[in-house]
Amino acid sequence: MEPVEYPVDGELDLHQFRPQEIKDLVTNYLALCQKKDILKVRVVHGKGMGTLRTTVHALLPKLSIVKDFHLAEEGAGGWGATWVYLNPAE
Repeated sequence: MEPVEYPVDGELDLHQFRPQEIKDLVTNYLALCQKKDILKVRVVHGKGMGTLRTTVHALLPKLSIVKDFHLAEEGAGGWGATWVYLNPAE
């Protein structure tokens, strides 16, 4: 399968990816955002059963580039999305 180029614009929608891709995808995407000085990123994981949200929220504290994160407010996806705040690149 050919790799698909995904825009690095501060919003990552996980709906189109397989669960086994999520950890590497989120880690790499956040690193690219940091390099582009995009320090506030919205990760859309959906509401569903909460599996993707749980995976994302378990991963984020392990990443040194992540300053903070929280569920999005209702107008930005509510509990179906997470705002991630990144440390500036050194």
